[in-house]
Amino acid sequence: MERAGAALAEATYRYAGKLPALILCGPGNNGGDGYVAARHLAERGVSVRVATLGEPRSSAAKNARGQWSGAVEPLSDKVATAPVLIDALFGTGLKRGLEAAVEKHLLKLSDEAKLSIACDLPSGVDSDNGAELSKIPDFDLTVTFGALKPAHRLSPSLHRCGRVVLADIGVDASGGWFEIAAPILRVLDPRGHKYSRGLVHVLAGKMPGAIALAARAAARSGAGYVRVSTSKPIENLPSAIVQVDNAEVNDERIGCLLVGPGMGDTPQVLTLALTSKAPKVIDADGITQLGEPERLRGQDAIITPHEGEFERLFGKLPGSKADRAVDAARRSGAVVVYKGPDTLVASPDGRLGFAPPAPAWLASAGTGDVLAGMIAALRTSGLEAFDAACAAVWLHGRAAEIAGPRMIADDLASAIPEALALLDA
Repeated sequence: MERAGAALAEATYRYAGKLPALILCGPGNNGGDGYVAARHLAERGVSVRVATLGEPRSSAAKNARGQWSGAVEPLSDKVATAPVLIDALFGTGLKRGLEAAVEKHLLKLSDEAKLSIACDLPSGVDSDNGAELSKIPDFDLTVTFGALKPAHRLSPSLHRCGRVVLADIGVDASGGWFEIAAPILRVLDPRGHKYSRGLVHVLAGKMPGAIALAARAAARSGAGYVRVSTSKPIENLPSAIVQVDNAEVNDERIGCLLVGPGMGDTPQVLTLALTSKAPKVIDADGITQLGEPERLRGQDAIITPHEGEFERLFGKLPGSKADRAVDAARRSGAVVVYKGPDTLVASPDGRLGFAPPAPAWLASAGTGDVLAGMIAALRTSGLEAFDAACAAVWLHGRAAEIAGPRMIADDLASAIPEALALLDA
């Protein structure tokens, strides 16, 4: 608790300087962190006030309260706000909403403050699934300890947390769930050639625009050779992308096969893809045409469903989005990129990557096709399926930041090389 409170104070001081602060302390350990932070901030010359819901209940929180020599006032309508509000009411483990009066006070004081900071989590959030159990204000900063919680990266709560700072408090919280970081990609072999860099073979369907986006993204993401199998030539494809009128899906040179973008209601295209021994990325209509997840067994596949596609394939699974993603990966034997404002990447072995926050403007037509092409290129480069999916998700978000809020999917694909360049910076 001492380390957590000190970390909260440090982050607050770095973020807000000596602006006066009001700390709201709950009766549990989250409140204890608040008392410790109050002491450390006061020692730095910050004017600190504490308002509380009541006396601490745990021994650690009681000890922290005992070391705070300043005044404590009850949380009520009489409490005046401060430029900096620190919410240390409730953190990890909350399973029910705030009492109406507490919710009212938190919303009012946060609205009146210049900066709002949450200790561990915004009060009123379920840490395991990101559900909002009460009305939650928007925080500028959330300071958490040891490890990120699912709620920091799951909707809807991730949009309430603001910037999230993770403090090391000497607790080993390592495990199979983590936030996806910038990938480490393989260095190009100076003796290599287009096939050693990877051949992505793309199966076209009824809608050429989607497959063109995916193929272009694969080429921009470093594939040595991108080949589109199409019976009707696709206009405006870059000249570097080869179009063929037959589908040699068992060509041993194929590093990854991509199917689904723009496929439409042509299940025979998916059936052809599933006869290939190559690793594959299945997106969009390809996911819908699967019918049952057992068809993915033994396919060395990565699938990229959004919420509707996920439910059509797996049904309504129980638990949080994180739980559902891992369950789906285990059932299907495929790596699952569960898309949305809180994209997750799940492996059949239980690993789970949470995407860092990505721009809201990714929610536009064609961006999923771009992601599918990126994954295919990184898979054919030699990365394992889970690592390729995580790398593509990270780069996809950064490319969107580069492309800007008025982007279309074509702009996103064009921004991929600049996103890749960030890895060399």
